[in-house]
Amino acid sequence: MKVVNLLIPIDFSENADRILTDGIFVAEKFGAEIHVVFAAQIFQDYSEFFVMHVPNIQYEENIVASAEKRMEAFLEKSQGEDFKCTHKILSGDVAESILEYVEEEGIDMIVMGTHGYKGLDKILFGSVAEKVVKMAKCPVLTINPYR
Repeated sequence: MKVVNLLIPIDFSENADRILTDGIFVAEKFGAEIHVVFAAQIFQDYSEFFVMHVPNIQYEENIVASAEKRMEAFLEKSQGEDFKCTHKILSGDVAESILEYVEEEGIDMIVMGTHGYKGLDKILFGSVAEKVVKMAKCPVLTINPYR
């Protein structure tokens, strides 16, 4: 199996650094380019349930801008400022955004954590890892960060 592009979706949880480190380890074994993404859940499908104090477009722009700053800080803290990778902030449904990125960028393999959402969030949004595993057209390596 040849892996040229490896995707590591992160969620900025306490487990994100471990998932990133494990993903980098796998990428190095294949000599693959590393792509790190964060997918911001945007609630456009649920907008009729929420009363927004700012327009939806501005709300989404604020989330993406904040996530971009957080991504830069996370990567520098986790891997140092010399760490080279492609990184991007996605928005929309998390699993769908990841799968779209896989198609657009020609990703050959995904390394992702199995735990992110918990409790009510998991009931509302389901398991992102489960959706990605079922629908991805490339291999997906899932990592349980608690083991």
